[in-house]
Amino acid sequence: MLGVFARIAVVAIFVLVGYLYGLRYDFIVWGIVAGILLGMFFIIAELGLKKISVGSILGGFLGLGIGLAFANLLLFPFRHIFIQEGWVLLSFVLNLTLGYGGLFVGMRKGSSLTITAIMRLFKGQEVEEDFKILDTSVIIDGRVTDVIKAGFISGTFIIPQFILRELQYIADSPDPLRRTKGRRGLDVIRQLQKISNINVKMEDKDFPKIKEVDAKLVALARLLSAKIITNDFNLTKVAQLQEVFVLNINELANVLKPVVLPGETINLFIVKEGKEYSQGVAYLDDGTMVVIENARKLIGKNVETIVTSVLQTTAGRMVFAKPKEDEMGILD
Repeated sequence: MLGVFARIAVVAIFVLVGYLYGLRYDFIVWGIVAGILLGMFFIIAELGLKKISVGSILGGFLGLGIGLAFANLLLFPFRHIFIQEGWVLLSFVLNLTLGYGGLFVGMRKGSSLTITAIMRLFKGQEVEEDFKILDTSVIIDGRVTDVIKAGFISGTFIIPQFILRELQYIADSPDPLRRTKGRRGLDVIRQLQKISNINVKMEDKDFPKIKEVDAKLVALARLLSAKIITNDFNLTKVAQLQEVFVLNINELANVLKPVVLPGETINLFIVKEGKEYSQGVAYLDDGTMVVIENARKLIGKNVETIVTSVLQTTAGRMVFAKPKEDEMGILD
């Protein structure tokens, strides 16, 4: 409501100023109309600027200035060649073209600038790039530590205070399993801080109006132009919808699983029955589930199997096979 009253007050001020100028120069109606139009333009501009980052605005102004300066430098040698009308037209076209081009390029290039980066520039420090924000799931999981140590992920790793508070809350849970997960997450953070060749930072920025932690992560990633490292499938999809780049450790693990091709022979231990009556289930060394046809009677045995097909799903890879003896007509 406060914002609505503030906008009404702005329009009223513009209308009052327009009325006073109209009264002074004897065009009251046109002064009021101009005041209303200027007030509405101010409100539209204010609403539009909310959706544009600070970096884009600064980049746009810088690009506009460079474009206009370059246009006038190009025009300077021809100032005395063209007649007045031709000069005005050429000047207008060139300033408009290069000014708009500079504004557009500046806004696009400036979108990567963040408030943190701008403050570092004012302090004379280098701009840090390649921010990566760790979420609760990937911290508790712990595999990210080994991935970072191996050098597959680099950059500045950010742990928001609201993530740290969530881990502390989980660590204080009366549920033993949740308490163990929370303490494991805190231990993983300590391990990350001890890695000498990476930079780990705690980020104090919070979003009090946003209640969900996942939504806060996405908002922080957009503010810092950062990537999110997670294991959460739903967070991955939500972040991608909002054009935030996500590194999912589970997807990385699935990609790195050994390739199994149809027709390949594998020795498997059948551990249980499948969903269908005749099926048996086994697992590869990396945990990939293998569904084996006509293997119900072979549960508890090591069996030579032939891969028939491989199915890639969002949850991972699933392999289908059948006993080698079945293909040879030995198994009933």
